[in-house]
Amino acid sequence: MNKKDMAKEIDKEFLEALIKAIVDYPNDVVVERKVDEMGVLLSLKVNPNDMGVIIGKSGSTAKAIRHLVRIVGLKNHARVNLKIEEPNGESQRGKEKKDNLDLNI
Repeated sequence: MNKKDMAKEIDKEFLEALIKAIVDYPNDVVVERKVDEMGVLLSLKVNPNDMGVIIGKSGSTAKAIRHLVRIVGLKNHARVNLKIEEPNGESQRGKEKKDNLDLNI
């Protein structure tokens, strides 16, 4: 692997190391990296029991993680965004809409 390829993976490796250091189930941490015209998208999947640790109180931990990932991206001349995947595959808003529909039936 050459130096340029290593620089491309630094953001992914940084995020993976950071998350594994703070969760209870580090073996369940999965980070996927996709590059498109908008920049780099890092998708994070963790054990459902670790979601509270990742999100933090009022989203403060998630916000801090996003800031750190962006800083690493800027250092490597890339726009990096973080997507935290819900354990069941749907967003929190989607879940709320589904719950409201169930109540209306």
